[in-house]
Amino acid sequence: MEFILVTPQARPHVALIQLNRPKELNALNLQLMGEMRDALKELDDNDEVRAIIITGNERAFAAGADIKQMAGKTAIDMLNIDQFSTWDQIRKTKKPIIAAVSGFALGGGCELAMTCDMIVASETAQFGQPEIKIGVMPGAGGTQRLTKAIGKAKAMEMVLTGKFMSADEAEKHGLINRVVPVELYLEEAFKLAGEVAQMSPVAAKLAKESVNRSFETNLDEGLHFERKNFYLCFASEDQTEGMNAFVEKRKPEFKGR
Repeated sequence: MEFILVTPQARPHVALIQLNRPKELNALNLQLMGEMRDALKELDDNDEVRAIIITGNERAFAAGADIKQMAGKTAIDMLNIDQFSTWDQIRKTKKPIIAAVSGFALGGGCELAMTCDMIVASETAQFGQPEIKIGVMPGAGGTQRLTKAIGKAKAMEMVLTGKFMSADEAEKHGLINRVVPVELYLEEAFKLAGEVAQMSPVAAKLAKESVNRSFETNLDEGLHFERKNFYLCFASEDQTEGMNAFVEKRKPEFKGR
């Protein structure tokens, strides 16, 4: 792959995907997103992987979409390119994904971070949807996920003015999980991913699916979905192992079955 670096076992059961267009501040062109889609599909099918980290570098997670690829396009061109179908595949990844963000996470970069399940940020991280400044608007979930994360008023201000949000403010408003010094942000993401990777892979997938469903349905339907996934856990060997280990006062050995 040309624009991402993939390490399936960066830590035990934890895979790392690093965006690798440093000169372009990891701008998300079509090829990079296609490589990301394919890598996530492979990692999702890899039984040795239980959690995935996506990161950039200290200067930028991703500073936005590749504007040069879009500048001369018509509405029909954009419709035919259908670039957002790639994002849909990323969203369907079953395993937990953590974004490790430092520096700029703007436009598509902010949207990519929000597509992940959790976000660990360095103190230099800046989040924003500045598309309005070039005559367009967010198109990969920015108006939807940002609003659900931080509320209408704050999201409206960011989307309509293009203002950035600091890491501290992002944590305050619930957009990210935590802020750490820049030299620790990737290690903190590995720590969080390692905690997730110790849990039952079966239960983790079902729990992720259930939390995401809460944004897509009403409470009654969400509770019904949650209950079905809870019952489904009892069809797994991990459930038997986990409960037996608890009773026997030992650490469980989950197999993902």
